[in-house]
Amino acid sequence: MGKKARILLIDDDVDFVKATTKVLQSKPYEVIVAYDGKEGLEKARSETPDLVLLDILMPKVDGFGVAEQLRKDQSLSKIPVVALTSFSDSYGQPFAFEVSDFIQKPVSPKDLLEKVEKHLNRRS
Repeated sequence: MGKKARILLIDDDVDFVKATTKVLQSKPYEVIVAYDGKEGLEKARSETPDLVLLDILMPKVDGFGVAEQLRKDQSLSKIPVVALTSFSDSYGQPFAFEVSDFIQKPVSPKDLLEKVEKHLNRRS
């Protein structure tokens, strides 16, 4: 078996992080956790993940700022970023920033794993 895909989960909701980590670890994924945008950027630079799951509304640096910084950093710009959001699809695409995909919270484990696998497969 090959090496585990490394997923950086950036979200300030401790319960969501615990539940999501458990779901992701049910597959061959290594989960790296950050609880705010500033910590997330630091871990993205130090850990070089294969995929970033990014909450939007967070303290210190929000998801908009994190996504912008990731896209500007040449060493990180190719990493797929999937935004996690509570905004409804009925509002249309709520953000004018570049991410690979959106996942609407709450997300089922099945849907989460399908999105993660889709973007990891595109990267490899």
